[in-house]
Amino acid sequence: MYLGRIGYYLDFFVYPLLIICLATAGIAEGGARGLVKWAALFAAAFILWTLIEYLLHRFGLHHIPYIKEMHDYHHSDEKALVGTPLWLSLIGHLGACFLPVWLVFGFPAASAASCGLMLGYLWYIGVHHAVHHWHPRHGSYLYGLKRRHALHHHFDDTVNFGVSSNFWDVIFGTLLAAREPKKNAP
Repeated sequence: MYLGRIGYYLDFFVYPLLIICLATAGIAEGGARGLVKWAALFAAAFILWTLIEYLLHRFGLHHIPYIKEMHDYHHSDEKALVGTPLWLSLIGHLGACFLPVWLVFGFPAASAASCGLMLGYLWYIGVHHAVHHWHPRHGSYLYGLKRRHALHHHFDDTVNFGVSSNFWDVIFGTLLAAREPKKNAP
């Protein structure tokens, strides 16, 4: 949905603070002996985010009525401040991850899983913002992501659903790789 400037950029301030606070509290409660388990769960959740991102983009943003219409608006005006409101993404993280994991496995596990997913989400929105609003140096990592995502927007919206990674596009056969234009020989 369309967000004002404050609503659009709020995630970039709130999520880092929330991740730091939640990680500090979870690691403190888990103690030194739980640190390796906390870090492993954090990493697993961060990696899991890439699959969630792919599935949400492929099936949610391109097929669910109302959500699809909002996403189509993003496709028509890439620079518009369109995104998920902070309150909605926080409710999603709270209800789908933090509370269920806390109830079943305890606070340190909920902290690790939530921090991993939230960092993955923050990475995704950061990359997505950059590929639409920045002009990265040719040949850079970000330039490659921008070219691949541009194929999704301007050539075929049935491919390249991963924004921050192409891993799941490769796995599920939806990758359309960006090729460098051929250089003319003298």
